[in-house]
Amino acid sequence: MGQILIRKLDDAVIDGLKARARENNRSVEAEARAIIGSAVLPPDVPRRSLMSFVGLHPTGRTIEQIVADVREIRDGGPN
Repeated sequence: MGQILIRKLDDAVIDGLKARARENNRSVEAEARAIIGSAVLPPDVPRRSLMSFVGLHPTGRTIEQIVADVREIRDGGPN
């Protein structure tokens, strides 16, 4: 995955981002990713939480199934 650095953000923008992150129970970085992703990705791109893959929710899936799910989303569709 890539990285970007955004310089010269207005303080009010940063404050708003922090407030929105708190409301959504996310880090500022995660909130910025969510905002950018929703602004530039087509609406039909699947957006799933990482938590659904790492076993924090009792799903009964094996590690192989989780890895297959991650690869499917990474590669853009069913294998």
